[in-house]
Amino acid sequence: MAERLAGYGVEEAIAKGQVLFRRGDRRADFFLVLDGQVGITRTGEEGDDEILTIHRAGQFSGELDQINARALLVGARALTDGRVVRVANRDVPRMMAAEPDIGEIVMRAFILRRMGFLHHGEAGIVLIGRPDDPETLRIERFAVRNGYPLRLVDVESDEAASGCMGRHGLDVADLPAVVLPDRSLLLNPDTMALADRLGMTERFDPQAVFDVAVVGAGPAGLSAATYAASEGLATVILEGLAPGGQAGASSKIENYLGFPTGISGQALAGRAQVQAQKFGARLAVSRAVVGVECDRRPYRLKLEDGQTLLARVVVIASGARYRKLDVEGYDRFDGQAIHYAATAMESDLCRGQAVVVVGGGNSAGQAAMFLSRTVGHVHMLVRGEGLAATMSDYLVQRIEGSARITLHPFSEVSRLEGERTLRRIGWTDHRSGQETVVDAGALFVMIGAEPNTDWLRGCIDLDERGFVLTGESGQVPGARSAYETERPGVYAVGDVRSGSIKRVAAGVGEGSVVVSAIHRDLEALRAV
Repeated sequence: MAERLAGYGVEEAIAKGQVLFRRGDRRADFFLVLDGQVGITRTGEEGDDEILTIHRAGQFSGELDQINARALLVGARALTDGRVVRVANRDVPRMMAAEPDIGEIVMRAFILRRMGFLHHGEAGIVLIGRPDDPETLRIERFAVRNGYPLRLVDVESDEAASGCMGRHGLDVADLPAVVLPDRSLLLNPDTMALADRLGMTERFDPQAVFDVAVVGAGPAGLSAATYAASEGLATVILEGLAPGGQAGASSKIENYLGFPTGISGQALAGRAQVQAQKFGARLAVSRAVVGVECDRRPYRLKLEDGQTLLARVVVIASGARYRKLDVEGYDRFDGQAIHYAATAMESDLCRGQAVVVVGGGNSAGQAAMFLSRTVGHVHMLVRGEGLAATMSDYLVQRIEGSARITLHPFSEVSRLEGERTLRRIGWTDHRSGQETVVDAGALFVMIGAEPNTDWLRGCIDLDERGFVLTGESGQVPGARSAYETERPGVYAVGDVRSGSIKRVAAGVGEGSVVVSAIHRDLEALRAV
């Protein structure tokens, strides 16, 4: 394998102390160690390099940022004289595609190394704040959902908090604060600024033209990007927050084909993201699309930071978001004790407390089952008489059989109480008019979806609820594909499409199938 891999690079001698790449670099080369030792380093508390691990003969550098343009989490320098094979960054995808057995080992190592960083909170950021503070939660969610290593210092319970705050000259009024990998400090940064400082975003040449721009990195968008990139199309994915979409908020998907023990939405999205980038798709996070010039091709997409980019084909996969409740005090607790996802992060926040889950679909059922393992009790509210009409039977049976979940039919939230944080939740039974109030520290809201299509108004026809009309809906007479809109070369897939089936598998299928129509469209465009 080493001999075959060497054919994609050049053999070089390295000298003790030589820097191979630095933390924060982008698109670093890949190094296979033939002789000697290479140290992988991070920035220590005092700003000096600390050795995380040592690569010896037969081992290689790199983790997931090797296959994208993000800033590297770690650096590398020679600890002894030695020899390496250097594979230029641009040649790594070719090497992995042409040598699949080597590519499998390399990719698995990259994934496991990132998992190690995430598990131990190494080489990433330190977040100092209160875990129930909405701004702390916002920053934590952004890092977690983007697979960026994070260590949370809870100022109320962590013994190291006072020392950490003193070292950085912080007061409680400054929180939340983020200590970056280079040990510089940001005070309550907005998401876009944080992503920029962490090197998680890309800058685009406004004159460069992509074959395909995918708006939204949910299952449908990631599927479309993976198939398009794997078939040689220059592809970019634009995502306002993090990969996964609404599915990324699901604690466990058990009826997705090929995963008999289930998989979390975040894990599924993470794998799909890596897969798309492995084939060369570029990903821009924390950059929502706010508009599109659709009067001529290539289409020009406008991003919220003022950037623009051009694409011959646009795939609308911007998905949908959960609706909010019309209850007094809702906005005060939103983002703090009101959640739209039930992942390990939310589960830890609610440990031992009673919680309320609102909704009767599969997402609500999965959330209730997942939370029931760690919280005190789950109260599940539905407006109808039960779950059978809206939820998969396997979830219905589990919920009915759980002593830790109580279903309340014909009920809606009517009361939210608490001072600094949510303490009590009340709901009213529409049959009797009776209100029940319980001590509960969190509300999980999963009650249907509103499409993310504001950026399309004035360009694409939408149905009465705001979902995108396509050929399959029968309301776009000239569409050449079930997924094409009335604009040639503009397609919609997944939850955002009018009439779509709101399931992960359906979104993935639509994302894969649309690429065949994209090829036909691009061929016709080139022939003009």
